[in-house]
Amino acid sequence: MAQPTIYLAVTSHGFGHAVRMATVAAKLQKLRPDIAITFVTVAPEWLLKSYVQGFTYRQRVFDVGVIQSDSLTMDKQATLIQMQEIIAREDTIIAEEAQYIRDHNVGLILADIPALAVPIAHAANIPCWMMSNFGWDFIYRQWGESFNEVVSWIENYYRECDRLFRLPLAESMSAFPHITDVGLTGSTPIYNNEELRQKFELTTPVAKTTLLTFGGLGLQKIPYQNLQRFPDWQFVTFDRAAPDLPNLLKVVNQMRPLDFMPICGRVVSKPGYSTFAEALCCDVPIISLTRDDFAEAEVLLNGIQDYSEHLIVSQDEFLGGDWSFLHQDLVPPRNTESLAKDGATAIAREISNYFA
Repeated sequence: MAQPTIYLAVTSHGFGHAVRMATVAAKLQKLRPDIAITFVTVAPEWLLKSYVQGFTYRQRVFDVGVIQSDSLTMDKQATLIQMQEIIAREDTIIAEEAQYIRDHNVGLILADIPALAVPIAHAANIPCWMMSNFGWDFIYRQWGESFNEVVSWIENYYRECDRLFRLPLAESMSAFPHITDVGLTGSTPIYNNEELRQKFELTTPVAKTTLLTFGGLGLQKIPYQNLQRFPDWQFVTFDRAAPDLPNLLKVVNQMRPLDFMPICGRVVSKPGYSTFAEALCCDVPIISLTRDDFAEAEVLLNGIQDYSEHLIVSQDEFLGGDWSFLHQDLVPPRNTESLAKDGATAIAREISNYFA
């Protein structure tokens, strides 16, 4: 009898969607090693392997998310053109992927969160489940009339989705007819704290150790010269282009920002669900830049104000200031209760039950 297979369709946008999908896949693999996993995405294979081992990697583009030169700089016109091109080719894409699904004993699609996954699943006569804290209709609707047709196309397919796992820090996602709310999808660090500190010869107290992380696309023009103002602090970055500085650790192997969070007193980032979720799961305070004209950012920033010790810093203050915000007291969360941290496990269990 052929091995049952799940098809994980991941949006073509940054690293965050792939990270949270890989977190679910890792939980599923431990729970049900008999289920084969196929990632269908253009997110890099090495990133997926940093969370989960033993899967099929199929490179396909179902959407573009937002075309960006870095984690904050967006090209709306290029985004619109590429989405229109995908819509024009949808029949071919659906036919090819439905055939692949039939040929490889795929029993379920879990998508985050390309709309095209829904008609692909239904053409192959299997369900499409989705997971996210926002839909691309929510992002594009804010961008005006030129995106109206794309928004309608996305919403029409979202309405046919068989089930949505809505993550915390979410917009309403009202296009989806069947919603199950779950907890955060943060993963578990690989190393214990002392092992990591010894490996990288880190002696600075946690309170003065700061992780700088800006997603898969990074951030141009980070003013690293400001680090000289904090000679007794330790900074950690995954930016290969960062300068060599005595108080800056450049991590150039394929470790994950998550692995460093427990030994840091704060994470400095742009608004991004996966970074925020992992920091919340590790109980690490968040200093976030603002982000204009991207609707999810407001939802995420409201979320950390509710559930995390935090500071919110303007882009001008970060890029043009002296980083004096690092000396400011962190703001406590508005809510006393914490978010559930079992989202990846909950989704994996539902998948396991489906394949029972």
